[in-house]
Amino acid sequence: MEASATLSVAAAPRTTSQRVKSIFSGSIGNLVEWYDWYVYAAFSLYFAKAFFPQGDQTAQLLNTAAIFAVGFLMRPVGGWLMGIYADRKGRKAALLGSVLLMCFGSLLIALTPSYETIGVAAPILLVVARLLQGLSVGGEYGTSATYLSEMATSDKRGFFASFQYVTLISGQLIALAVLIVLQQTLSVEQLESWGWRIPFLIGALCAVVAMLLRRGMEETESFSKKQDKAVPKESLLRTLLRHPKAVLTVVGLTMGGTLAFYTYTTYMQKYLVNSVGMSKADSTMISAATLFLFMLLQPIVGALSDKIGRRPILIAFGVLGTLCTYPILSTLQSIQTWWGAFFLIMAALVIVSGYTAINAVVKAELFPTEIRALGVGLPYALTVSIFGGTAEYVALWFKSVGLESGFYWYVTACIGCSLLVYLFMKDTRDHSLIDRD
Repeated sequence: MEASATLSVAAAPRTTSQRVKSIFSGSIGNLVEWYDWYVYAAFSLYFAKAFFPQGDQTAQLLNTAAIFAVGFLMRPVGGWLMGIYADRKGRKAALLGSVLLMCFGSLLIALTPSYETIGVAAPILLVVARLLQGLSVGGEYGTSATYLSEMATSDKRGFFASFQYVTLISGQLIALAVLIVLQQTLSVEQLESWGWRIPFLIGALCAVVAMLLRRGMEETESFSKKQDKAVPKESLLRTLLRHPKAVLTVVGLTMGGTLAFYTYTTYMQKYLVNSVGMSKADSTMISAATLFLFMLLQPIVGALSDKIGRRPILIAFGVLGTLCTYPILSTLQSIQTWWGAFFLIMAALVIVSGYTAINAVVKAELFPTEIRALGVGLPYALTVSIFGGTAEYVALWFKSVGLESGFYWYVTACIGCSLLVYLFMKDTRDHSLIDRD
């Protein structure tokens, strides 16, 4: 009787204030997760020397970019394990687990001695830490996308789901803000010696706060109702394989979007220093300014998708991304002014918003409740690992062999492939499986 009453309460409709509070708690946790993830990219210019033997800057950046990519290898594992856990035990439980893993990863990076102190053990420990963080982020994305999409009402689902990227970008912005503050208060020598450890310690502490916030989250109605029904148990992976079209759609719509996103965000800071020739301070300020405006665009585009549909916005990204990527990146390489670089990157991010603001809700709307977190998380994480996680490494490799423009065509081709998916897919706003829960 008590268990039945608990389920009834869990399945009761949420009030607006409960929805907003839960979405806020979930989003703040997401912010902390992505802050921890992006601190690595933001500070790699300074800690590369601490973990690897002396060499030229491009070689050291290639090493740190390779480990950045290695972290992505764990994201499919995280998407698989956390997706199964979220679909079996609940979205809330999985979100708590993911932020705990991130806390351990950040703390390990902060406390690892340098290469000069412990030799090859330093980069090994860095790899272990990034594997933990990759497992965490891999689980975070699918579960968070599912949670926000299920918690929102159908008429505002695009708007509320867009806050996944608002907080994702906010995490990156806070990482850059910490970098700017440290650049202003510490010398380059201090940053390269010990100052780079500070943001990782901050991330570990913030993860503890995120865990406390997530403990107060409501479970979603979709999951609670599903738990209240007697459904036959089978392998979730087997269930997922009964939705091959949805899985392939996630892969196709993610491919170009994730590559474009990582090109114009995490890699751009290094690109401005290593290829354009700007100072580290200027590249950081440009990245922060463009990311702030990019963040503000997300709920606007998300709300627009609630009005006109998801598909037209995805097609706009695909067309503009295919046509404009090469001109933007090739012009940026020879730009001479701060404002010139700012406007070119901002133009690119306006285009990318057509993907980032709505990709989470589109993926969640493709799958039924019983495999939604796994369906969103696993194929997405696989695609991001292949295309997003290797973006920096591929770009730096093209530069190292003297064919930097080859990377521009690579990004263009991937966006073009995603465009084909957008042209032939249904508009998930009008065919959402969340509305059938």
